Amino acid sequence: MLFKLKKTIISHLQNLPGWRTRKKIVVIESDDWGSIRMPSRVVYDKLLKEGYAVDLDPFMKVDNLATEEDLSLLFEVLSSTKDSNGRSVVITANTIVANPDFDKIRAADFREYFYEPFTTTLKRYPDHTNSFKLWKEGIAAGVFHPQFHGREHLNVDRWLLGLQQNDKMLRHAFDHNMISISSEPNEMRFGYMEALDHFSPEEKETKPQVIQEGLKLFKEIFGYDSRSFIACCYVWDKEIESVLHQGGVKYIQGVVQQLSPAMENGKHYFKKSLHYIGQENAQNQLYLTRNAYFEPALMGPDTDHIGYCLQRMSAAFRMNKPAIIASHRLNYMGSIHPENRDQNLKLLKNLLNEIVKRWPEVEFMTSDELGAYIQTDDLNSRSL
Repeated sequence: MLFKLKKTIISHLQNLPGWRTRKKIVVIESDDWGSIRMPSRVVYDKLLKEGYAVDLDPFMKVDNLATEEDLSLLFEVLSSTKDSNGRSVVITANTIVANPDFDKIRAADFREYFYEPFTTTLKRYPDHTNSFKLWKEGIAAGVFHPQFHGREHLNVDRWLLGLQQNDKMLRHAFDHNMISISSEPNEMRFGYMEALDHFSPEEKETKPQVIQEGLKLFKEIFGYDSRSFIACCYVWDKEIESVLHQGGVKYIQGVVQQLSPAMENGKHYFKKSLHYIGQENAQNQLYLTRNAYFEPALMGPDTDHIGYCLQRMSAAFRMNKPAIIASHRLNYMGSIHPENRDQNLKLLKNLLNEIVKRWPEVEFMTSDELGAYIQTDDLNSRSL
């Protein structure tokens, strides 16, 4: 009871500072689209048999590039619910635009890094050949809105160094066209997934190029500039914000806490900064912080996923804040374990139905639409 009360108090405190609105705005932000994880059920079963605890890591167990069936079923659920304006639910699909080109890296004997657009990666996966066609259909239907998540969901410098040093786990993962076999912490804390972390001035200098190339590739793939961005594992520093600004990014998604890489006496650590919805940085970019969560694949079967999300949304609306819901891609993937996708889509549909029932005046927006709306400095919002 006390634990529940504490969580309720925290969810209200998070919504105290920053921009306010009387509107019931709902944004769903979903990370990791385009990035590789577990290649297939065959590889999953093989690694499990070899003794790797891939069944205990949600990302290793269920996450994969979205198949045509995954996308079709997700879009069907999103299209089935409308807001007060008759608009379908829309997911802000935070997208990784490239993956390692394993063949070229292997040919270079791990001395050099190469990447390929995720659209190229899709063509090599079974049941994924026409996936990008589905992406475009979802975009046209207004239920799927890609934004920039990074060039790749990978710390290239540390990963390549580990491969060069013949790290046994990394080399075994590489042989299966995987980044890693675990998301468990090592020196990287997030298992090589924190793309913008750095452990030296030399590594720090490589990060602007990663962002610049990623934004350029994003526009080449989708035909428009990404106006918002979320850092992999919520790790980035202030210098990256300037690079993003130069690339046209106006809004920075995230959670309350930013992790900024730092070094002291040769030791790596994170400086922590707190953010709130509508806060501005030196470039006049706005922070959009998540205040609700729908993560059944991550939180496990013992959680009331719908109730928890609605409770967080209620706290946000009570404090006159938009509800920004985090819901990662892995919740809706079914090529490895179909029951993961099927069960979670049922939960999502029930959640969406309950949202429009409780708050019939609700309006669904994308992250960049919310950012633009905040910047209009709506008179109704200022009067609160």
